[in-house]
Amino acid sequence: MDTAIEVRGLHKAFSGKTVVEGLDFEVGRGEVFALLGPNGAGKTTTINILTTLTAADAGTATVAGWDVRTHALEVQRRISLTGQAAAVDDALTATENVIMFARLAGLRGAAARRRAADLIAQFGLADAASRTVRTFSGGMRRRLDLALSFVVTPEVLFLDEPTTGLDTRSRRDLWSIIRMLASAGTTVFLTTQYLEEADQLSDRIAVLHDGNIAAIGTPAALKSRIGGDTVELHDGQGELRREIPTDGTVADLRRALDLLDREGEDGIVTLRRPTLDDVFLAVTSPRPTPAP
Repeated sequence: MDTAIEVRGLHKAFSGKTVVEGLDFEVGRGEVFALLGPNGAGKTTTINILTTLTAADAGTATVAGWDVRTHALEVQRRISLTGQAAAVDDALTATENVIMFARLAGLRGAAARRRAADLIAQFGLADAASRTVRTFSGGMRRRLDLALSFVVTPEVLFLDEPTTGLDTRSRRDLWSIIRMLASAGTTVFLTTQYLEEADQLSDRIAVLHDGNIAAIGTPAALKSRIGGDTVELHDGQGELRREIPTDGTVADLRRALDLLDREGEDGIVTLRRPTLDDVFLAVTSPRPTPAP
């Protein structure tokens, strides 16, 4: 793997409370990698360490080939971070916001204006370029926030819950933009509360639980850990009456249906496949306390 992010033994505590403990993982260049976990699991803390905003107590992390502790400035030159709140100026227009960031990045005059025009068009904001940001919808503000992250194209883009609070259409629009950025070679590291989002976007997923990685793999591999497809029989009120596990093949599906028929079962039959919700609940649920 051509590595963009490498984390080894990462540990962080606040006021004596451990937040992340012994994290180990790698992210390949050009990969979309999602970090999932319950609230308080350490997702934002991990991003803050990787983006040099917070120092780890122990362990090492490199981003784009540079150590986040000893070469923070080199890391900062190669990354962009979009946090949970849009970092835009409401009093400025969309174009003015991008030009301001372009100038902060070292572009001047015509070069800054050209970069602003290119990004405004790329992120679908051309019709609103001259409007002040205070008139924007949540989805438009989020697209502008992402555009600002690309004034200088980063090697690694960190997205901390980028679609929180957006409606379904705006969320899916942002998914398209994230896929476009990844296809152009940018490594994307994201946290999200939406498991469907992680399933749709990610090449691989890691699930944090109690400060550790409880599961890691492709979405398909994680779901396969839960089991195969299940034939479900519901009554007329939608209540589940019967479940029959299958291996997903046509022959095994036919076996399940034949079994229901032989037993005289009647109702509505559906086929249920494992989801990331099942994975998330399985690996983050409290373990039962052993009997004394």
